[in-house]
Amino acid sequence: MAAAPADGYGATPPTPCVLTANGAYAARLARDGDSLFPERWTLDGPEPYAVPLPGNQPEEPGTEVQPMADGRVLIRRPTDGRHAFSLLYPTGPGTGELPLGAVECPDDGVELRLLPPAPCGERAYALAVGPWTTAVWLVAGGVFGPEHVAEIPGRCSGGVWLDRTGRMLALDREAGGRTKAVVVDLERGGEMSPLLQISADSDDRLLLADPDSGLLLISSDAASPGEPRLGWGVVGSTLPVRFPESLRLPGLAMTPFAIQPGQALLPEACAVALRIDGPFGAWVGVWRPTERRLHQLAAPEGWLTGSGLWTPGGVLRLPYTTAAEPCGVAPLTAPAAASPATAPATAPDWTPPDSVPYWTSSCEAAASGGVASGGSPSEPAPVAARPVPLQQAPLGRLVTK
Repeated sequence: MAAAPADGYGATPPTPCVLTANGAYAARLARDGDSLFPERWTLDGPEPYAVPLPGNQPEEPGTEVQPMADGRVLIRRPTDGRHAFSLLYPTGPGTGELPLGAVECPDDGVELRLLPPAPCGERAYALAVGPWTTAVWLVAGGVFGPEHVAEIPGRCSGGVWLDRTGRMLALDREAGGRTKAVVVDLERGGEMSPLLQISADSDDRLLLADPDSGLLLISSDAASPGEPRLGWGVVGSTLPVRFPESLRLPGLAMTPFAIQPGQALLPEACAVALRIDGPFGAWVGVWRPTERRLHQLAAPEGWLTGSGLWTPGGVLRLPYTTAAEPCGVAPLTAPAAASPATAPATAPDWTPPDSVPYWTSSCEAAASGGVASGGSPSEPAPVAARPVPLQQAPLGRLVTK
C-alpha cells in the first residue's frame, strides 16, 4: 500500500504495527538482518513484552499479520495466485501454526489485503479488489475456513468499522469516476447502502469512526475540487460536515489513526490523533472538533509510525522499538481542551452550502414491521443501525449533541 501523498488524503499510509481494537495485543513483522518474522506484543500487562513467532523460513515481502483477541496472530502469505491464512501462537521455544485455508486469486488484477481488526477481536476479514467488483472474505473465526461473505460492485478501498460487533463495515467505493463511502451489512448478505455524499461531484471517503460517540473523520474535495481536505461530522446529526482550517497544512499529509473512545455524549470533545508526514519525517497531531486547534507533538524515538490507541481517559499510547528497548509503549497525554472562551480565533470552518451530510443511523426497520424469525409483530426484533441518506430520512431524534 502506497504512502499518502503529501497533498492529499486519498491513500492510507502503511502501519507497521497493528493493534487489536481493545489495545490488548499488537502484531508486526520484525526484522532480523534481512529476514522478516512475525512478532506479537502483549500490551495489557504491567509492562509490554514481545514474543517472536518465527516460522520454518523467513516471511516474504507482502506478508501481513494481525493480532486476535485471544493472543494468537493471523498471518496472510501470498503465493502463486493464492493467499494462505494461518493462526500463529507460541509453544514453548517454538511457534505453533493452525492453517485456516486459502483464498484463490488467480487473476493478476485482483489485490487482496486484510481489513482492520474487527472490534470483537474474534473474526478477521480480507478485501479482494478486482477490476470491476470487490469481495469481502471472512478469513478467521468462521466454521469451514475462509468464507465469501459479500460482493460489492465497483472497486473499494479503505475499511472502517462502524459498530462494536463487527457487522457494519464502511468502504470507499469507486464507481462512475467518483469515490463515495458506502456501508456494507455483513449479516445481511453484504447489503450495501450509501453512507457519505457531500456533493454529487466530490470524492468522499471515510477515514475513521468512533462507535461510542459517532464521530467521523472524512476526506473530501467538495470544499476545493481536486484538493482533498479533512473534515468531520457526527452520525445521526442534522448538522453539516465541517472542514476546519486547523486541519489544513499545505505540503503535509495528515492521516487520523485513533479517536478517544468512551465519549458517548461528547463527540465534539473527543481527542483525535493524526499522523503528520513531512519532508523530514513523521510526528503526531492532536485535535478536538470543539477546540478548532491542532497540537503538533514530537513522536517517541522508534515510533511504529501511524500506530497507537487512545484510552478513555485521554492518554495516547504509542508503540515504539529501539535498540535499547525493543518493545515499548510511550504514553502521551492529550493537551487539555481549551474552553470556548479561551480557544484561539481561527478562520471559519467550510461547510457545504445548502447541504447536510449524507449519513444518519436508522433503526426504523423494527418499527416498520421487521420481526425476528418466530417472533410476533408486537415484539420487533432489535435491528442494527443501518446508515441511510440523511437527505431522504432525517432523524432529528438521533442527534448526538
